[in-house]
Parts: sequence; C-alpha cells; structure tokens
Amino acid sequence: MLWACVLLPQLALDGVLRRRPTAGPLVLVAGAANARSIVAANAAAREAGLRIGQRLSAAQALLARFDALPYEPESVQRWQQFLAAVAYRYSSEVCLLPHAIVLEVSRSMGLFGPWPRLENLLRDEFAALGFRHRISVAPTAHAAHVLAGIADGQAVLTPGALDYALQRVPLHKSRLPAAASAALPGMGIRSLGQLLRMPRDGLRRRFGAELLLALDRLTGAAPAGLDSFRPPDRFDLRVELSHEVENLAALVFPVRRMMADLAAWLAGRDGGVQRFTLQLEHRGGHADVPVGLLAPERDAGMLFEVARGRLEQMQLAEPVLALRLIARDLPAFVPAGRDLFDQRPANALPIGQLRERLRARLGDHAVYQLGSTSDPRPERAQIIASRDDGRCEPHPRPTWLLERPIPLRGSAPRILAGPERLETGWWDGGEVCRDYYLVETAQGQRAWAFCAPGERVGWMLHGWFA
Repeated sequence: MLWACVLLPQLALDGVLRRRPTAGPLVLVAGAANARSIVAANAAAREAGLRIGQRLSAAQALLARFDALPYEPESVQRWQQFLAAVAYRYSSEVCLLPHAIVLEVSRSMGLFGPWPRLENLLRDEFAALGFRHRISVAPTAHAAHVLAGIADGQAVLTPGALDYALQRVPLHKSRLPAAASAALPGMGIRSLGQLLRMPRDGLRRRFGAELLLALDRLTGAAPAGLDSFRPPDRFDLRVELSHEVENLAALVFPVRRMMADLAAWLAGRDGGVQRFTLQLEHRGGHADVPVGLLAPERDAGMLFEVARGRLEQMQLAEPVLALRLIARDLPAFVPAGRDLFDQRPANALPIGQLRERLRARLGDHAVYQLGSTSDPRPERAQIIASRDDGRCEPHPRPTWLLERPIPLRGSAPRILAGPERLETGWWDGGEVCRDYYLVETAQGQRAWAFCAPGERVGWMLHGWFA
C-alpha cells in the first residue's frame, strides 16, 4: 500500500484569506481578552515583524494598522472535512489526521498515472482552492504524515526506503506521544533511528504500550487504526464577509469562490447538483435565492453564471453580512458526451449551458421547449412544455409552424424526405388526409409542405425548418 499525506498547516488562516481578494497585514489571535496572542499571520504581517506567539499588545506597538481576527478552532475541522471530500475524488479510502488528510493511492495510480502525475493533480486541486499544503507519500499513513512535516515533496515508495527515511527523522518531529517525546531527549535519544534500535521491553516498562503501538503504526508493523472518511449527503458552506455589502457587484467574488468549492466537492463525490439555495444573511434574518437546474450539473463556471443571473434579479433591502450555500438535491451526474472531432467553435456553449444561462437571465418561464400530444394533426400536436420529458418526435417537425397552411409559390420544390401520411380527425369534424414532405425551395429554404394523397401538385406550405 501507498499512502499520500496532504499536510495543511494553515487551515484557519487560508480559510480567511481565500475569501479576501486582497489582504494587508492580517493575523489570527486567541486567548483571554486581556492576553491575546497571535496564532497565525499572513505574509504581509510577517514581513512587518509580527510573529506567531507574540502578544497582541506588542504587535500593536510594532505595527500601527493591521487586521486581527479571532481564531476559530471549529473552522479548522470544517475546512479539513471539506478538503477530505475533495480528496475523495482521487481515492476511495480517505482518513483524517491532525491538520492533514491521508489517502491510499496505490490503486489510484492505475487510474491517474504514476505518483508524480498524481501528486501534480493533488497540488493543482488544493492550490486552486486556495489552501497551502505539503505533500508526501510513504507505505504507511503515519509515516507519510511525519515525512510531510519535515519536507515537502518526499516520496518513499518501498518499505526498505521507508526504514532508511525514518532513521533520520528528529524525535521532536516524529509525532510520537507527547510524554515520550519530552522524556527521551533526556536519555540521549534524539532521532527515530536511535529509538527504533532500543530494546522494546525496556521501552514498554518505561513508557507503556502506547509508544510501541505508535512506532508499529509508523513502520507498518501494526494497522494504522484510522477511520475512513465518507463525504456527507448535503453541502452546507457559510462565508462571513469582511464588511457589510450593499451592492450586488461586491458579491461576485465570494459567490464565484463558493461555486468553485461546490464544483470541487461534487467532483469528489462523483455527483451533480440540480437545486441549491444561496442565502444572503443580514441583521434581520436572511433572503433566499433559490436556484434550479433542468438537469444535474457540476461545472463551476455554469453554476456561477446561473447563480449570478438569479442574484441580478434581486434588490438588496439590507446590507449583506454573510453568504450561505445549501445544496440538498444531489442526484447522480453523467457527463455529456463529446465527439472526438468536435467541429464547434472554441467559444460555443453547449446547449445545456446556454439554456440555463437564458433561464437565469430571462426567468424560468421565458425559456421553454415543445412537447408532443396524442393528436397527430400538426395544429394540435405540440404544446409548450417546461421540462424535457425525454421523448422526441419520430419524424422531423418544423421550428416555425404556420397558423394555417398557405400555398407554396414558385417553381416545384425538391423533395428531400417523405411522404408521411396523416389521416385523422374524423371524430370531431376536422378530418384531414395529407401527405407531408420535407422539401427544399428554389431559394434553398427547407419547408414542411403537403399535398393531396397521390399528387405532387398544388403544394401547401405548413412550416419552415431553421
């Protein structure tokens, strides 16, 4: 087995920075109100001299202006589970470790390619989502976790190479039980190599079975003892805005980011979304923006276009303080097929995306399609249908059906298809008996015309094809 570890050292800070297009010096603080200290700082704050562990009062004396936000431990768990659902796209066995995600990749490489290619896919995925990371791979999950904490990009692919790599790991970075890590340096043990060579009976008497179990899990002598993660059945993401928003244009960036998160989460669970709700939270409550699609989708660009189209139809009654995206209707998703030699222009939209964009901009009732009835007479054979029922006409029908047939003037048309005999209406006094043809006029237009059965003169025009 091979386990990849994605170490996420700044989850809480990245969760804040990703919703800010630009950010000056910013820190996260924790502790009592009169003794707050910095637990995370962005690059601009570190360049200004602020550092982790520094008292907030000392930082304010050093730098006049910077943003200080409270550190929220629950946000770490929330973002870790979101990223685990994204990583589920690359492996069916995903587990959580402190500030890290581990996934079994030996079988995944048969689908995604060798480890360097799979590593690049993981890096691109997490970088696009705005989370800093370190990635390593090793035969055990705990070893991959340890190696990721030492250096980024370590690849240990065999048990023999793992034994050699663990020999050089400093004890304070081995993620062993805290009591043993604190006591062993006093005994002259400063590396994992030294510890692994010590008698196990003596270690058990001195530190108990917990240390030996941790070492066995590290080397692969014992099972990892991790619970597999499964993505939830609903998507619920809330983002607090950095200031009160009174203009819908200012919501474009966070909404785009939320749709990208939804698309990545859907790809992880190999599903789509058909209905979701975007909530605009304000001081007096929230306003719901329901978004419905005619078919399941998971393309981030399309989801953003549809959501933005719905937002543009709203009027903000109060300033927006936060956004929340809730998606419960998550049916299976089947990607649309494409021809190998697709001759469409590069900027051409698929019909599904064009349809949803028009519905978002013009309204649900402005875009519709035609459905069929049980009456074969052309004047009564079609109705306006709001949804695609999956049925199609067995014979071609014109896009523009005239209210009543008119004589087809000019020279005799060229017959392309037909005849199609329609003989019906005897039960209500509207009896018809016609032979319909698909014809081409002298001007190159394609028409739907009929004549009396057995004749090809006196053509009557009933519709035009686009």
